[in-house]
Amino acid sequence: MTKAFITGLAGPELTEDERVLLRSQQPAGIILFQRNLVTRNQIARLVAACVEARGTDRLLVLVDQEGGRVQRLRPPLASLLPPAAAFLAHARGDIALAADLAGTAARLTAEDLRPLGFNTDCAPCLDVRAPGAHDIIGNRAFSERVAEVIAIGGAFAEGLTAGGLLPVMKHVPGHGRALADSHLELPVVTAARDVLEATDFAPFRALAPAIPAAMTAHVVFPAIDAAAPASTSVRVTTEVIRGHCGFDGLLMSDDLGMKALTGSFAERTRAVLDAGSDLALHCSGNFGEMRDVAASAPALAGDALRRFEVALGVAKGVPRPFDVEAARARIAAMVVAGA
Repeated sequence: MTKAFITGLAGPELTEDERVLLRSQQPAGIILFQRNLVTRNQIARLVAACVEARGTDRLLVLVDQEGGRVQRLRPPLASLLPPAAAFLAHARGDIALAADLAGTAARLTAEDLRPLGFNTDCAPCLDVRAPGAHDIIGNRAFSERVAEVIAIGGAFAEGLTAGGLLPVMKHVPGHGRALADSHLELPVVTAARDVLEATDFAPFRALAPAIPAAMTAHVVFPAIDAAAPASTSVRVTTEVIRGHCGFDGLLMSDDLGMKALTGSFAERTRAVLDAGSDLALHCSGNFGEMRDVAASAPALAGDALRRFEVALGVAKGVPRPFDVEAARARIAAMVVAGA
């Protein structure tokens, strides 16, 4: 049995309570943050302990390793990566070169993460950055232009897959226009539906066939559903994510602990799953919250189980041949250049 949630952990060593929960509640995955990451040997031991407690390696092991501000593993644990916006800037507007650089950075990311036991990277960020929007996305976006986000973001996802990692596109159906940080409050995006379909939704629609996992946005789109953020909206999930975008992959919520959501953690878990997410994501490592999320998540079944199996297959992919040292030098040169 695999249950419909992903859990964080409190620290760099697995606690006995966490060990029992992993064994008894059987989460679909774990996600690690800087509080969990001390040395490369320690990280590998922690992941191995989680797999042992879970009783199977059929487990997604996630981390946010976009580059720039959102990079949980930094030197000496992993290579220093530029932010998403840097690829196009460094390439001086050459989209093909920017895409090639992004693919190289993603392959390098996979080379850094896979030996530690990670099999999933919560990247690429496919949000289209809008002028005047809150900086929570900012340079995490590849561009303000749809075609460039599709080309460069698609190359980053392909690089992760080629390196044996599962990419997770985020934040579907779009966070780049939000005027608030969903970690702190609930953003409301008032753009008309035709505008959203032409911009915010477009990268997800274009790359849905190629990327088998996605993370939702805690953002309200009144043009579709004024009563609930995308992550807890049946209408957004069915009409936009599964419908307009055509995404039939594994859908996980953004973190249940973000202040854009309200209610108990049991209520939040049920809300995202009832809305159509396959997995509820809980990141804080707070054991009381973790226990409530686990108790509220059902076993994966039906389409959710099918999507999990497909995603897990990608996460267990065999890396293609790759010149790691050449990639390190290429990306390091970008960082030194201030990209």
